[in-house]
Amino acid sequence: MTTPVLICDDSSFARKQMQRAIPDGWDVEISFAEHGQEALELIRAGKADVMFLDLNMPVMDGYQTMQAIKDEDLPTMVIVVSGDVQPEARARMLALGALEFIRKPTDNAKLVEILTQFGLYSGESSATKRAEEVAPVTKDSQTEKLDAYREMANVAMGQAGESLAKLLGEFIDLPIPNVNLITNTELHMAIADIQRNESVSAVSQGFISAGINGEALVIFNDSNFGNMVKLLKYADDDSCDSLELEALMDVSNILIGACLRALSEQLHSVFSHNHPIILGRHCDLDDILKNTTHRKEDMLAIEIAYSIKSQNINFDLLLLFPNKAIDLVFDKLVTSHS
Repeated sequence: MTTPVLICDDSSFARKQMQRAIPDGWDVEISFAEHGQEALELIRAGKADVMFLDLNMPVMDGYQTMQAIKDEDLPTMVIVVSGDVQPEARARMLALGALEFIRKPTDNAKLVEILTQFGLYSGESSATKRAEEVAPVTKDSQTEKLDAYREMANVAMGQAGESLAKLLGEFIDLPIPNVNLITNTELHMAIADIQRNESVSAVSQGFISAGINGEALVIFNDSNFGNMVKLLKYADDDSCDSLELEALMDVSNILIGACLRALSEQLHSVFSHNHPIILGRHCDLDDILKNTTHRKEDMLAIEIAYSIKSQNINFDLLLLFPNKAIDLVFDKLVTSHS
């Protein structure tokens, strides 16, 4: 009997990844949704005995979608597929009725293990035939390229958020990454969540591997330092300035390190990186951005606006790839997931 399966993710690139991971022997009819609202309509129409659900989406995210499924007692079995694998995210979704939680990018063997566990599939794990049926990414499509970069950032964002959550013991709210192909003069416009009238501090770290180079920046609103220092539980015998600097470096090392590990896994490249440097402290955003490594080049800019709502803390991770590295990043993404 054919099983109606729904893949709900705002990323076309991620939907294709998920479709490729479904084993050949599983007799399914696959539908797609770009956000939770579309997914609910398809569930009500009988198109989703099983649903693979992302968390970070526009219109209606995974949490809201799962809550609606529970409230309406809709007939679907939900497996969460997300870059956000924080223990609290997992616990919240399982409490709402999800069967299980899979880390992005989807691992075929892990998927088959879960499907078998819940009696949904009992065949071989091969997914080669179905992969051939998935429409390839069009390399000439700017929209598809940006979508692929956004999904790459989504996975890296989730792993960095998980590392920071473990350090701080707090839930990290993760956004949909803001991805732009821009000129240097447009860089400040790409950073949507930093208030222009606030003083900021920033750390930069360059990285390179097999022709791909880039720069990672962590940018803090200075007003957040007090709460962040409290969360990190530093000893009180140091000066306020020393504690702020330590907080800036510790959070930057966690975020950038985890992010680069996730990029390495997705691009099958091992990045070497420079020592982190202070780009500026207690200055305005434009002064920070003037000191970025790629200030004279067009670039791919990925902004991830992290927040810890319970502590009123907000900070940005910014990834910059110069123009000459952009196509190579895309080619590696397509190759690794084809």
